[in-house]
Amino acid sequence: MSSEIRTSIHGQWSSRMMFVMAATGSAVGLGNIWKFPYITGENGGGAFVLVYLLCIAAIGVPIMMSEIMLGRRGRQSPINTMATLAAEAGRPKIWSMLGWFGVIAGFLILSYYSVIAGWALSYVFRTASGMFEGVTADGANSIFTALVSDPEKLLAWHTLFMIATTFVVARGVKHGLEKAVSYLMPMLFALLIVLVFYSMTTGHFMQGASFLFSPDFSKLTAQSVLTAMGHAFFTLSLGMGAIMVYGSYLPQDTSIAKASILIALADTVVALLAGLVIFPIVFANSLEPGAGPGLIFQTLPIAFGQMEAGVLIGTLFFILLVFAAWTSSISLIEPAVAWLVENHGMNRIYASVFVGMITWFVGLGSMLSFNVWSEHRLFGLNFFDLLDYLTANIMLPLGGLFIVIFAGWLMKTEASKNELNTTKSGYNVWLILSRYVAPVAVMVVFLSAIGVIKLS
Repeated sequence: MSSEIRTSIHGQWSSRMMFVMAATGSAVGLGNIWKFPYITGENGGGAFVLVYLLCIAAIGVPIMMSEIMLGRRGRQSPINTMATLAAEAGRPKIWSMLGWFGVIAGFLILSYYSVIAGWALSYVFRTASGMFEGVTADGANSIFTALVSDPEKLLAWHTLFMIATTFVVARGVKHGLEKAVSYLMPMLFALLIVLVFYSMTTGHFMQGASFLFSPDFSKLTAQSVLTAMGHAFFTLSLGMGAIMVYGSYLPQDTSIAKASILIALADTVVALLAGLVIFPIVFANSLEPGAGPGLIFQTLPIAFGQMEAGVLIGTLFFILLVFAAWTSSISLIEPAVAWLVENHGMNRIYASVFVGMITWFVGLGSMLSFNVWSEHRLFGLNFFDLLDYLTANIMLPLGGLFIVIFAGWLMKTEASKNELNTTKSGYNVWLILSRYVAPVAVMVVFLSAIGVIKLS
């Protein structure tokens, strides 16, 4: 197969920067603004950030380079790409299952991601209406509980978010995905900068910055290192087909190594800026920095309700959260849409609506997990927790593992050298990391997630 003459039937990004913005949009999601600050809080701050950055370099970047490389080499949906590349490398057809694995993982993740994004969307309006002004901890908790226990309200927000996602994807690569990220990503960064400037006025900015950047290695445990490894993998949107399909739209003359490093840097900068927004506000209001997932929806609203200009700052914060979720969600639905267009002759609009409706329907299970179905459990988990566990702990690590194994061990050296098109030393660094370091790290994350490895 000659990758030079092959192009995607779906179109391609107009420039490297558009690809970097789109892939960064895929990577930047609720995990950066929601999860990263609270796991940093739980693991002692600066020392954790340092380990996390090392993990990004050693695990995240080589896997991202591998996934982009496979996508650009195949120029199709992840399913068809893996079938094509397996044939090119003389490998068994079963490797096409890796494409299926990613597409299904992305679809399942979006089904519950949309529900959580719906919470953020609803909080934009709740905050803007002044609902949190002067609110107590009990009041913030009761507002959140009232939302998640009301299936009708959750249905409305979940539906609205899925419509917004489907609309963008239906418009195609140039007019949908590219246009959306060209507006949303600069706005996301602008909102972050505005919020960072605000956090500088809280009187606790240096305390927040110190918490984030001053290493305290006495608080770093083996479990902290494992958490950093896991987040370095998950934060870059790897193993779910999104980066592979975005890579299939990448111009041939774009450096995969440079693009991957830029994406990893941008993703990390967003996470760190989010920490600089959140921690000064948390400290200024004597709140707990390691408050867990409730930090965003139950802890921060208390702060927004007590600070000057809290209505404006809180509203901007939740708009930021919605933008981050939206840029991720369009990348999660794209692999399945691309496959339907390629294999079933659907036009893009019908394919997008079809996948969007099925995703919305599966999302109803997650939505009902917080209310009507809260007592229904399988293996002790409700529907939402089951999907979250299945995708985050099993499907994504295995997907990432097999991507890097295929790219590093099974692809022909000539093909990977041709796609990466980097210096000899650069190629050798990627080869060592993708063959030995990244697979071992992801396997450790996987075994820990399923309870085989237990750390104190």
